[in-house]
Amino acid sequence: MKVGIFGQSNNENTIKYVQELVELCLEHDIAIVFEENFFKSFPLLSKKKKFDTFSGYDDLNKNLDYFFSVGGDGTFLRSVTFIRDRQIPVIGINTGRLGFLANIQKESIRSAFEQIMKGQFTIQKRSLLHVRAEGNKDDFENVNFALNEITITRKNTASMIKVDAILDNEFLTSYWSDGLIISTPTGSTGYSLSCGGPIISPSSKNIVLTPIAPHSLAIRPLVIPDQTKIELEIDSRADEVLLTLDSRLHTLNNKSKVFIEKSSFDMMTLQLNDQTFIKTLRKKLLWGEDKRN
Repeated sequence: MKVGIFGQSNNENTIKYVQELVELCLEHDIAIVFEENFFKSFPLLSKKKKFDTFSGYDDLNKNLDYFFSVGGDGTFLRSVTFIRDRQIPVIGINTGRLGFLANIQKESIRSAFEQIMKGQFTIQKRSLLHVRAEGNKDDFENVNFALNEITITRKNTASMIKVDAILDNEFLTSYWSDGLIISTPTGSTGYSLSCGGPIISPSSKNIVLTPIAPHSLAIRPLVIPDQTKIELEIDSRADEVLLTLDSRLHTLNNKSKVFIEKSSFDMMTLQLNDQTFIKTLRKKLLWGEDKRN
């Protein structure tokens, strides 16, 4: 068996749990491949054993059995840029804060690892969004997908922007707002939720359009089938707007057209048998804190 390990933080907290994960892998004779920059944060590991490294999608071993993301949800989202269409299940170990995606708590690494070794898990497919733009100033052609959401927001202006939305070649509406979020079910518990969007089960085949501070009481989040082809036409008083793919920022020229559709590939995530989406909701959103329960 061979696994990849990636993280973005090298604080004392993260180092402690990465070392524990490495020890567990070595105990089970599992080969490890580290993301190159992350590995440089652990000089003591190189003295223990020689590990292979990778720096991006092109040199990532295609035959990895699992890919460990050590950090928060931002680290988990960054992992997607390495995996892409490789169909390698990602396991999120939460050393960050909320941890919707990275839902294995750092204190439970050993018990979670044992469950994985015993096959006590399921593999979930998570849909992604693919984006292309006409008139774009910034080149994002090589990483043109998002697991959580694609967001268009104003830049260099306090004025709202207008986003005309066309769904399957039919005009929907003009969003006069600070921006528009196009979210997957995975991203429904992120930025979209904070802007009033609905929570959607990860296995649902939907996309959510959620406006950011819309200048109309009639405009509400809209759930559509994930096979819908979305065209967005942007109009701003500034020369540029921002387009965000998960946490990756890009700049678009004003009057650009953006085309969004379901990606041709899914991301695989590993879910332990005792860590369902429903349990995660109750725990992370504190739904069980009502004294009547």
